[in-house]
Amino acid sequence: MRTVSFAVSLAFLLLSCNSKKENVDPARLTSANLLHSNVDKLTEVIVHDIFSPPVSSRIYTYTALAAYEAVRFQKPGNPSYAAELNGFPAMPQPQPGKSYNYLLAATKAFFTVGEKITFTTTVLKEYEDSVYQQFAALLDEDTYNRSMQFGESIGQNVLERAAHDNYKETRGMPKYTGSDEEGKWRPTPPDYLDGSEPYWFHIKALTLDSETQFQCPPPPAFSKDRESDFFKTANEVYTITTNMTDSQRQIARYWDDNPFVTEHSGHLMYGNKKITPVGHWIGITSIACKQKNADAVEAARAYVLTSTAIFDVIISCWKTKYTYEHIRPITVINEMIDQNWQPFLQTPPFPEHTSGHSGISAAAATVLTRLFGSFPFEDSSDAPYIGMKRPFLSFTQAAQEASISRVYGGIHYTTGVNAGAEQGRKVGEHVLAKLLSKSDME
Repeated sequence: MRTVSFAVSLAFLLLSCNSKKENVDPARLTSANLLHSNVDKLTEVIVHDIFSPPVSSRIYTYTALAAYEAVRFQKPGNPSYAAELNGFPAMPQPQPGKSYNYLLAATKAFFTVGEKITFTTTVLKEYEDSVYQQFAALLDEDTYNRSMQFGESIGQNVLERAAHDNYKETRGMPKYTGSDEEGKWRPTPPDYLDGSEPYWFHIKALTLDSETQFQCPPPPAFSKDRESDFFKTANEVYTITTNMTDSQRQIARYWDDNPFVTEHSGHLMYGNKKITPVGHWIGITSIACKQKNADAVEAARAYVLTSTAIFDVIISCWKTKYTYEHIRPITVINEMIDQNWQPFLQTPPFPEHTSGHSGISAAAATVLTRLFGSFPFEDSSDAPYIGMKRPFLSFTQAAQEASISRVYGGIHYTTGVNAGAEQGRKVGEHVLAKLLSKSDME
């Protein structure tokens, strides 16, 4: 196991490198900065490849778990989370008495998984090869090779589970085109796309006993009666969105997180790529780690716990969505209130109840608050894509704003966002109870 003296020696060697290595940042290979850089590169690929929120959760979680299972050996006493999750084989152990660089092993594990479950692998390969070259120039050959092999073996074990999580099976299942039944979801303008990931609840959860383990309140029963609870929820969205303040518009725009918003101009159509709600909260996780000066093991723990909670809440949420098949506001409002009304945000292509963004945000905020406490931070996660930053007093405040943003955007009812937030909190608390020790929970 490497000691503090290794970090000092490595930094010295980097500073004295020849001109071929003069752009190397010494801190990058000796701290959590490398893990954050790895995640940033993965986010670039996820945005480029336009992965949906459910699929992006799968990518972030498997890669984060692989990195943690390698780097946890940098500090004694850190348990294997894979051993507590559903369906994972036993993870490899380092050889006693042998030297390893666990940051290198974590990077290799991370990208062994990432390359396999993304599309644009050339971008990842170019980046990771440059990192490996820097390590190879500074480590003795045995340590370098042993660390690479250790990371590779962990990555392969994670991929073994990924190969049997039903992802491939769901790729071949029939399309979901909605229903003509009153109150049921139908494809929405402008593109009238089929329902996205209608079988995601078949994906094997990481901590849940079943996709229905955490229930939430159902949506109000569809009714055309103007005094019904259903009509009132739809009319509430209409009233809010037709009287929006500039602040509400900014909130809706900030939390849009639609990975591919289409723009139409005559016969032309083009798309704007952005991070998903999952990527947004992974970005906030990175900000929290940096602000709290989390070391590599602490950062890896934060990534894996946050992404695991997100992974499982999406399974719960998508089960709820495709059980109720609840109709979106744009369909109801256009048919029952105002045929010319348009939501501020583009409606995502899947049923309304519950709100995925609300669930994701509440689950992530629950985990991050337990790990780091409550403190102010500036969220710059989306700045590269929409040029906006926002300050928050806590993770909970950010999650609450993300949730109500869906109502401001005209794509959810308050019943859907409130139920989604409840679902997210329950799953987040469940993940913490399962994976953190009692001393960590106190």
